[in-house]
Amino acid sequence: MSCYNHSNPSSFLLMGIPGMEATHFWIAFPFCAMYVVALLGNFTLLFVIMTDPSLHLPMYYFLCMLAGIDLVLTTSTVPKILSIFWFRSHEISFECCVIQMFFIHSFSAMESGVLLAMAFDRYVAICKPLCYTTILTNATITKIGLAVFMRGFGLMTPLTCMVSRLPYCGPRVISHSYCEHMAVVKLACGDITPNYVYGIMAATSVVGSDSIFIAISYILILRAVLSLSSREACLKSFSTCGSHMCVILVFYTPALFSFYTQRWGQNIPTHIHILLADLYLLVPPMLNPIIYGMKTKQIRGRVLRPFYPKAEVRINFR
Repeated sequence: MSCYNHSNPSSFLLMGIPGMEATHFWIAFPFCAMYVVALLGNFTLLFVIMTDPSLHLPMYYFLCMLAGIDLVLTTSTVPKILSIFWFRSHEISFECCVIQMFFIHSFSAMESGVLLAMAFDRYVAICKPLCYTTILTNATITKIGLAVFMRGFGLMTPLTCMVSRLPYCGPRVISHSYCEHMAVVKLACGDITPNYVYGIMAATSVVGSDSIFIAISYILILRAVLSLSSREACLKSFSTCGSHMCVILVFYTPALFSFYTQRWGQNIPTHIHILLADLYLLVPPMLNPIIYGMKTKQIRGRVLRPFYPKAEVRINFR
């Protein structure tokens, strides 16, 4: 059965940030700067890890997955946002809108899954260090990566079909900077209850299950770290997990705020909600490579090596 409804409109109009149209031109400059930093940072992270054999380890494979997902998230949205802000190119075809929505929500689910996999990696490294190489083999990492991607695509494919089959007979103006699920569905003139319920269930199951397992992993890590007799080893373990915890907070905080205010945040001004939703797709991809580059000695040393060729760079695997 086809997902496409032939009565769908040919295109939608994206408003950008409602109420801030006069400042769109200037807002685009920091958005563009963040996008460039995100591109440079994530491509650098991928290049460094792929070209340095000493970084071909489970932790860095997961970082590659995270960088790749961040590149897709930003590139599927930010160029269109900038074209709206700078060139007033508000129109987007229905097919492109649905594809953009699919990429945004599926890759957001994938990013959550990768963060869970990274928490598991830290748990094994700290709580079961002698079994690390036998548990996290290349085959296991490949299976984890496939499971993360299949879950993201599997959850969002039905949602995309449901959106595509809705009748749209009213205004075609989307009060958003990109094709967010609920912002699009609100334009439908049919029953949107199944979309609403499925969206809530999918997001809650992904974020709820992943955050619970991440919390369990770090409770076990904390218990193991506090039982260490060496203060130096304890601090080293905390430092190793610190960058991952920063990335988790940077990702989940704006994601949850954006998702739930879209449904129940009627008292929050629209421009605040849309601006934060835009930043949610920009700030984590921009900060992730910076956080890992600063906190991880192996990556920091590899990046700085061309600038300080005579300096001795110590690479200590944690």
